[in-house]
Amino acid sequence: MRAIWKGAIGFGLVNIPVKLYSASKPSELDLDMLDKKDHSRIHYKRVNENTGKAVEWKNIVKGYKYKGQYIVLADQDFKRASPEKTSVIDINSFVKESEIESIYFEMPYYLVAEKSGERAYALLYSALTKSEKCGVGSFVLRNKEHLCILRPHENIIVLNTMRFVEEIRAIDELSVPEKSKPKPGELKMAMALIDQLSDSFDPTAFKDTYTAELKKLIRSKATSKGKGKKEKYPQLKVSHRKADDLMSALKASLKKAS
Repeated sequence: MRAIWKGAIGFGLVNIPVKLYSASKPSELDLDMLDKKDHSRIHYKRVNENTGKAVEWKNIVKGYKYKGQYIVLADQDFKRASPEKTSVIDINSFVKESEIESIYFEMPYYLVAEKSGERAYALLYSALTKSEKCGVGSFVLRNKEHLCILRPHENIIVLNTMRFVEEIRAIDELSVPEKSKPKPGELKMAMALIDQLSDSFDPTAFKDTYTAELKKLIRSKATSKGKGKKEKYPQLKVSHRKADDLMSALKASLKKAS
């Protein structure tokens, strides 16, 4: 696995040299875009809007439009903007993870200590474990500043990138219907259903069944190709229940769960 970032964790006056690795991978199928006529692959080109000619990656630069003209930025310009943030994960506070709402979480990454930082890394890991807190800080990844938390996971420190407050859309942008008050009997039944379905969280109990079914469908289409077999596609039936049917639906759910 290749490191996607190298730098250090800033823990007080201690700098811990680390490498950053992606902790997640996609589970969906890698589908190609094809021409419907002959199933040839579709390719996308980076084209100059004036000449219409394709441009190679080595000739592409990044620019920001300022007062009608583009200001081109090189890699060293991004580092000059904040050399510390581009190379240091600066921890500025420690909080309980339960205080952070899930809406702020983005992507998980593994932090691995460089050889020279193993002792300091182990110290931070132990301190986070014993305090039952996570470190909150910020750093720059791919020319974007990220809020992040550092927390122990199994035998490693995991970094989760997070959204800044200004990146969260306000609820008042939505047209939310007025909240109705449930009937006592309905609430009691709903609470009973929650109690019946309550369990300890086990991530291994959840599988990407959609991708598995899609693979199954692909195999079926591959084996039936040219045999004249017609594929059957199930129809989703949506039930729009009236308010009077809510209690009966809850009762049926409880019966099914038991």
